[in-house]
Amino acid sequence: MTNTITPTAFTTQNTGAIFNTTFPTGFGSFIDGRVEKGSGSSIMLTAAATGKPFAQYSDLGDEGINSLLESSSRGAQTWMALDGFERANILRNIALVVEKHHEELAVLESATTSKPIRDARAEVSKVVEMFNYYSGWADKIMGQTIPVPGNWHTYTERVPWGVVVAITPWNAPIFTAGWNSAAPLAAGNSVIVKPSEFTPASTVRLAQLAHEAGLPDGVFNVAVGLGNTVGASLSTDSRVGKLSFIGSVPTGRKVAVAAAGKGIPTVLELGGKSANIVFADADLDRAVDGAIAAIFSNAGQSCVAGSRLLIERSIHDEFIERVADKTNRLKLGDPFDPATEVGPIFTKPQYETVNSLIRSGIEYGGQKVTGELLPDSLKNSELSGGHWIMPTLIDGIHSDNPLETTEVFGPVVGADSFETETEAITRANRTDFGLAGAVWTNNVSRAHHVARSVNAGTFWINSYKTIHVAVPFGGFGDSGHGRSSGPGVLGEYTQDKAIWVPTQATGAPFPSLNY
Repeated sequence: MTNTITPTAFTTQNTGAIFNTTFPTGFGSFIDGRVEKGSGSSIMLTAAATGKPFAQYSDLGDEGINSLLESSSRGAQTWMALDGFERANILRNIALVVEKHHEELAVLESATTSKPIRDARAEVSKVVEMFNYYSGWADKIMGQTIPVPGNWHTYTERVPWGVVVAITPWNAPIFTAGWNSAAPLAAGNSVIVKPSEFTPASTVRLAQLAHEAGLPDGVFNVAVGLGNTVGASLSTDSRVGKLSFIGSVPTGRKVAVAAAGKGIPTVLELGGKSANIVFADADLDRAVDGAIAAIFSNAGQSCVAGSRLLIERSIHDEFIERVADKTNRLKLGDPFDPATEVGPIFTKPQYETVNSLIRSGIEYGGQKVTGELLPDSLKNSELSGGHWIMPTLIDGIHSDNPLETTEVFGPVVGADSFETETEAITRANRTDFGLAGAVWTNNVSRAHHVARSVNAGTFWINSYKTIHVAVPFGGFGDSGHGRSSGPGVLGEYTQDKAIWVPTQATGAPFPSLNY
């Protein structure tokens, strides 16, 4: 194995070392158990916390893509040949190896994304959980026996697709790499992860560790590069059996159309504009904390962010004041400081998009309650050039305001009041998205009624943003289709195969299919 992405120069005490350290010479894709340099365009990485370049690598290139797909096709055959018990043992070992390298992976994730280290540590722990969970399913993927007319023993098997491609985003690279690889691996597929060109390092390192844990060559490959080169090629190659995509609605639609043209089925996990509904009878202390966590963790760069805050009118003013007070006390700063709660926007284009949407929200009548000035700790440090946006609360977001329906993907929450339960449900459903939402109330009947009535693939009652790999996750409408977790996801990554065996030779002709 070559060019291990171990961040030996990264320390949690020396921020400067993070942003002045480049990747090892030859950083590239992970193919057949090795890191391979690309032959395509050069890609520069910039630290979101400082705005300064810190690493450079090359797109995989056409020749590399073909080599990658050949490797994954061979890897699929090798992996399918193992039984479920053998695959389960290797997946369990991956969880152990990732656990052993927990801090290394968290530091690498924080260093390359500028995500607060405490968030990166939590996400690496989730990756361990994913491989542990699906290791328990690898030896339990079963078909069924089906009674049919006549003298037949008819049964089904669940068979893998072969090569599964996962295109993952920049907001949670190692989390989504684990989320979209553990299940297809458990189902017997080989996996190619194509991470965002902005945040590839932790995914490459995860694949290295999986290989060290016992995955055969070609079973977990990583393709680094641009979406319009590497991503486009992987979305339209007949050697790919199935594709999962996490990202924006416009890009997701393009990927799905391109894949469909080649007969490749997709699982899409796209955006959200989730409503967080607070009734007057709620535990307001918990609801305030929940509203803040729903939108400001990961600087709002989350598909399930609670970016719409709907508050019953009788408590509206009090609730806004309490949310604003706690929001103003959130700590922004050095991503490696364990006390840092909110990091920067990961990319410069997204930073500009968020600022533009804040301006539009105000132009359409919203009142900015928080989010004025950067603290001196940012303005007077090496972090001053970063993509920082203060946690922003904008009140008075009515139905004609862009912030009512447009996903911001940043630390911006739009608030408004409502009078009745029916009005709250109507407002929550006034969007083409259907990913998540929440209600805060001590009325049990109301809680369940609202949960049933809001169009969302995930809905929380008196909580927000709790997820677990054992529970189905996905959306309705523009939020995508298919589910990316839970036991049912094994059905996404396998197909039914029917097998017919005659149990009595009668000499009669076989029936005509006429199909």
